[in-house]
Amino acid sequence: MSNPASAAPRQINLRRPDIMEAVQAQVESHYRSELVDRIRARGHVLGAGGLTVKLAKEFGFCYGVERAIDLAYAARKVFPDQTIYILGEIIHNPEVNDQLREMGVRFLTGKEKNADIAELRQGDVVIIPAFGAEIAIMDELRARGCQFVDTTCGDVMSVWKRVRQYANDGVTSIIHGKAWHEETKATSSRATAHGQGHYLVVFTLAETDYVCHYILHGGDKAEFLRKFKGAYSPGFDPDVHLQAIGVANQTTMLRGETEEVQRRLRRAMEQRYGPAELPRHFRFFDTICGATQDRQDALQKLLADPLDLLIVIGGYNSSNTSHLAEMGEAKLPTFFIKNAAKMVSTSLIRHYSLQRHEEVETRNWLPPDPIIVGITAGASCPNNLIEDVIRRLFALRGVSVQEVLAQN
Repeated sequence: MSNPASAAPRQINLRRPDIMEAVQAQVESHYRSELVDRIRARGHVLGAGGLTVKLAKEFGFCYGVERAIDLAYAARKVFPDQTIYILGEIIHNPEVNDQLREMGVRFLTGKEKNADIAELRQGDVVIIPAFGAEIAIMDELRARGCQFVDTTCGDVMSVWKRVRQYANDGVTSIIHGKAWHEETKATSSRATAHGQGHYLVVFTLAETDYVCHYILHGGDKAEFLRKFKGAYSPGFDPDVHLQAIGVANQTTMLRGETEEVQRRLRRAMEQRYGPAELPRHFRFFDTICGATQDRQDALQKLLADPLDLLIVIGGYNSSNTSHLAEMGEAKLPTFFIKNAAKMVSTSLIRHYSLQRHEEVETRNWLPPDPIIVGITAGASCPNNLIEDVIRRLFALRGVSVQEVLAQN
């Protein structure tokens, strides 16, 4: 390991116009879709052969994802002959991460890991994914003198600011999210960065209710700690650290669910301490990602239209995409797929089950009758994959998309 005192870690600024212009054509060639642009211009609707496709008004790449990909491509452009590393998946989309691997970027964590932090030396270039990274990992990279290409999303950093403030004020962060998710791990580390802060991660409303009951009535501390094992800070004591709490969240959660978490915790604290004392014991800031909310709102409007089924496109480990699928499943038959190849035929589709946490098969999913199919995609899904799905849908009906566009 390099000596921290002699290391000269620095964050590399790649967002210079000359660099970004050079990579723009490459990024667009990989991910842009002229077909999707044309369907958008046609009111987000395309129909032929008894099949009508309706695109949500907002879907696919958000600004933060586009920025992360641009910076990763720019890093390869600026360091063409140098090994470039990335801490983990830059976003939760397998095609995008596969593309980075093909560009020679080496992964330090995850299923496709092909390098180790222990190998890094002073001057090595490391991409920080859009989810951010835990403080301990960042400290180790600094100690090794690595150079950073930091693609952390601005909305994620806004949450970090909140939990740091909570910690400084002696307020425990209650984080609505998935304790195992990279973003939530990074956020949690900010709550304990200076030693005095604490956090607890709640994933479901049932877990929230359990915490509320403990706030109001106390309970078995050992049972509490077993229940939330791996989801709280070192030294966390529910009898002590639930006396003053502030709610934060993983930015890609469902807004309505995060708001319900906030309401239930607020109600419990108000009952416990009284309305006059509430400001001393409870805080809340809205930290849902704007792009996540835009896609959820757009899908809600799409679901208000007559639809026969919904297709949600994106990586199976994408939190914001899984919530779109969850919204669809509450209304109508919904198929969560990562690419067009999963639509094997009109009689077979392979799709991800949120309940079983695995890919499953459904038969006779695309009937021969006139049908309206809604389509949306998570914020980490590129438009070229959406185009592939649309083309495949029409091909299964024996229709060429180009012929449809030419006739209208």
